[in-house]
Order: sequence, then structure tokens, then C-alpha cells
Amino acid sequence: MKRSVITCDMEGRVLTMNRGAEEIFGYKKDEIVGKKRVSIFSPGEIVIQNVANWLGTADKMGEYIGKTYFLKKDGSKINAKIRITPLFGDGKDKPQTGYCGETTVIDEVVEVPINFSTKVIKGVAISRIPFTSASIFPMLAIASYYAGLGDGLFSVTNLFFAVIGVLLLHLSSNVFNDYFDVSDGTDEANNEYFQPGGAAITGGSRAIELGIITLEKTKKVAISLLMVSLLFAGLLFYNISQVTGSLYNIYCALSIGVLGLFLGYFYTGRPLRLVARRGLGEISIFLAFGPLLTLGTGYAISTETIALYSSEFYMLLSLGIPFGLLTTNILYINQFPDADSDAKTNKNHLVVTFGKKASRWGYLIILSIAFYSSVYLTNSLDVHQNFSSDVFIIGNAVLYLFGLFIFSRLYRDYDKRELVNSNINTIILQSLFSIFYIISLNLFFI
Repeated sequence: MKRSVITCDMEGRVLTMNRGAEEIFGYKKDEIVGKKRVSIFSPGEIVIQNVANWLGTADKMGEYIGKTYFLKKDGSKINAKIRITPLFGDGKDKPQTGYCGETTVIDEVVEVPINFSTKVIKGVAISRIPFTSASIFPMLAIASYYAGLGDGLFSVTNLFFAVIGVLLLHLSSNVFNDYFDVSDGTDEANNEYFQPGGAAITGGSRAIELGIITLEKTKKVAISLLMVSLLFAGLLFYNISQVTGSLYNIYCALSIGVLGLFLGYFYTGRPLRLVARRGLGEISIFLAFGPLLTLGTGYAISTETIALYSSEFYMLLSLGIPFGLLTTNILYINQFPDADSDAKTNKNHLVVTFGKKASRWGYLIILSIAFYSSVYLTNSLDVHQNFSSDVFIIGNAVLYLFGLFIFSRLYRDYDKRELVNSNINTIILQSLFSIFYIISLNLFFI
């Protein structure tokens, strides 16, 4: 009876596989070892639903034994009994280094029921919904800005339409980016991405690789999300005309929305592929998630027309600068684990351009400019009826210290797997900063 033995590290990257594994799964060692993760052998829905529990049982009990089915290289099904055990490179008194999976082919037909919750998680994985906080929170901060100035200065209905429209547009951009990265071979070349606990941090969603969705269907989902976002844009524009009695804000919001759509699509889309053009990708992210987003939100929700080059126009642009820079740092630090594979596919972003070691300082520069630009706004924001300069400056200082802590870990771990903690903390920093702005711009409870 054929028996497969495959070992992997704690992230699922394949370390070894025996001859039986080659015969059972149809892959050669040089296709898999050091290049793929064990998830390649299982249907994506089974990976999402069951693997974490299997590994948890193996960690707790010393082994997991069960039945499942796998997919061969040609797509045919393999019914199997599996045994998973934890690996300790230097003995069980040392930190765990990975897992060993033993697979025995069986004649019994194995079915693995997929729960509804798994299908929901599947949708989250494909679209990478958690990352939309980078676009939604700054919009809420602009609403808070208007609320702090006085009553009746923004439309709640328009805020709802704008948030839903931008949310869908962001999701569409995420899915388009996955489509283009797979089409260009970027994801295929990348086995260094961070995906702790199955959550996509770097390297895209990996949904196509897992077999959760096909490449062609990915494109269809992206287009569908874009179409629905345009529907909400239509509702928003109609309501802007009803609220302001003018088409001026509509023209401005539409122009900004088209530019944001352009940057989101061509970030990875050809022929421009901005992410590969040595800094243009980073600038695109800064603009799309910073000044364009905050200015566009102002035009979308304001109950008054916003004159071009007015003080309000510049204020909305300025509010977007720290948001855009902190979101750019999320992208920037995510480039570190992917840099080697990105270089192979000519994805020449800043970390590839300057190298990982030198690029560490780029994170600090972006971080420092973000908080300088935020503190610089203190006097301008002090016109709010519910605003405290002291609270604002202290809050910025505390968050900047958190950012410096992240940088210190990036400086140390820039070429290690431990860097994932800094990637996660960079996302947290942007979210905390956004929440701080939402609160500090309208301290209605004081």
C-alpha cells in the first residue's frame, strides 16, 4: 500500500516528501519542495474549514488521525487516511519546527461536508475584506470632521452610499490585483508570503492557488463588484444633487472616483502596471487612500458645494496626507517578504529597487512624515467646537511611539519570518490612527 510522507514548517511550506508522495499526488519533488505549501494538495474549502483544527489536535494530543480526500496534480480525487504529528527539530523540549503528514490511500469514498460559515469565510478570503478598513476609516474621519464643525454639514444618506460604493470599489481592486498577479506569474513565484493562521497578510489572497476560485471567475467577480459599486455611485450622485441643489460636487466626486478607479486597476493591471515602476505604485496607494479619498468623501457628503482651491478644499486634501502615508506603509512593509519573488517577475517596487536592508529606512521616513503632517494640522483643526489640541498632540505622540516600536522590529527582522508581527502591527497602527482621528475630531462627549 502506497504511503506518502511529507514534512512542512510551521507555515506549511514543504520541506521534504518521499517517493510515495510523488506517486500518490503526481508531483515531482523539485516542483514542490521549497516552492509550495501543503495546502496545494487539498481542496481550498477543506483547508479553510478543517486544517486548523487538525493541526490543533496534533499539537494538543501528539497526533491527529482522520480521513479526508486530496487532489492529484491532474485534478483527480484521492480518498485517504491521514496522520499528522508535530515536529521538533531538537527534541520535544525545544520549540516546534513544523508538521509531518502521512497519507495512505484507501478504497472508501470520503466526503467532507462544507459548512455555510466556510463559504462565508471563502468569500472573505477571495475579496480580502479586512483590508477595506484602510478606505472606510478615513471616510468616517471626514464625517467626524464635519460633525465637529457643526450640525447639518454632511448628509448621512450620502455617507452611507459613499461608504458602500468605496467598499465595493476597494474589493473589486483587491480581486483585480489577484487576477493580474496570478496572470503575470507573480503569485506562482512567491512562496515566502505571510499567511498566519490562514489570514492573508502578504502575497495576495492565494484563493486561486487554493482552488477556491478559478482565474477566469476571479475576473468575473472583480467586474461584478465594480458594476455594483457604480450602481451605488449613481445613487450617491442623484442624492448629492438633491442635497446641494447643484451638480458641482457631483462633477468633482466623479472626477476623483474615476482617478481612484484608474489607480486601483492599473496598480497591477497592464499595460501600466504601476506597482512595477519603481515608486509609482507607492505614490498611487498614497493618493488613492489619502488625499483623493478624503477630498472625494468631502464632495460626496457635504451639504454645501466645495469650491475648487477653497480653504475647505485644501483642508480635505491635507487631512488625507497622514492617512495615505500610513496606508502606504502597510503596502511598503508587505513588500519585504515578497521582494525576492517580485524581482523575478519584474515587480520593481521600492523594496526591490533599493534592497531589503536599505529599504528599512523608507518605512521610518514615511512614518515620520505621516505624523509630522498630522501634528502640523493642529492649529487648523482647532476651529472645531469639539476639539482639544492637547488630546490631539498627545494621541499623535503615543501612536508615533508605537510606530517607532514597529520600525525597531522591522529593522531587526527585515529578512526573517518574525517580520510578520510588524506587518500585522502596521495594519493595527493605521486602524488605531483612524479611530483616534474619528474620536478627536469630534469630542462630543467632553
